[in-house]
Amino acid sequence: MAQALSTHILFDAAIKIQVLHDQNMTVSFSLHQVQVKFPTTRRLAEFLEVPHYYVLPYFAMMEQEELVTRAERVGILTTMKGTKILFGLMATHYRQDAEKILGSELFNDIINALARYG
Repeated sequence: MAQALSTHILFDAAIKIQVLHDQNMTVSFSLHQVQVKFPTTRRLAEFLEVPHYYVLPYFAMMEQEELVTRAERVGILTTMKGTKILFGLMATHYRQDAEKILGSELFNDIINALARYG
């Protein structure tokens, strides 16, 4: 039986895949935005041990809530709202592991910038 999913579970799984397993994150910066590339829906489904079609409606919902956006030939990226959630979870539960990848100074700079975001 497939487990119940939620936005929180998908964001947490993305962190576990990128920070704990792969030890690799793609973060992009622009004038008014910090975005993080999300794992593919297939990768998240495999990690969570659910059918791929099971995660798709959650991504549609996350797009509607403006937490993620799909970019042609790039993949799924967090919006500023989504980045704030992602880094909030990392700061609370995975800080040391995230700082190993990003460095503590950059990690804290991102956290501080996101705190100033609406």
